[in-house]
Amino acid sequence: MTDFTLDDRLAADTHFLVDLPLCQVRLMNDARFAWLILVPRRDGVVEVSDLSETEQARLWHEATRLGEALKAELGGAKLNLATLGNQVPQLHFHVIVRRRDDAAWPGPVWGVGTPEPWPARTVEAWQARIDRLAAPLMAG
Repeated sequence: MTDFTLDDRLAADTHFLVDLPLCQVRLMNDARFAWLILVPRRDGVVEVSDLSETEQARLWHEATRLGEALKAELGGAKLNLATLGNQVPQLHFHVIVRRRDDAAWPGPVWGVGTPEPWPARTVEAWQARIDRLAAPLMAG
């Protein structure tokens, strides 16, 4: 795996959870949502098309498998998957488990209300959860 530099805004807005074969998994620092950010560990990647076809398939695989496992564990109603990059150009993939009672349902989570930071103890619990759910993805 090549070294990469995480965008400063992603670093400030998220907590590191685990490294998958392609992506670093981070938790968005907003306790109102089950919101993961997957960042391919590749420098200079802005668009999905900047990845090789194999890496594109790997990105999709990691996002959907981890997202579906988290959705099942949390009893979510919908899994939202998105790449935007309008404010942070580094390619990052949003994986958000939505609930009908969440603060933004049924609209998008972006720009809704005021983010509520995760307590450090809860971030540790998230790290343990994602380590467990991501174990099947670690084989490559």
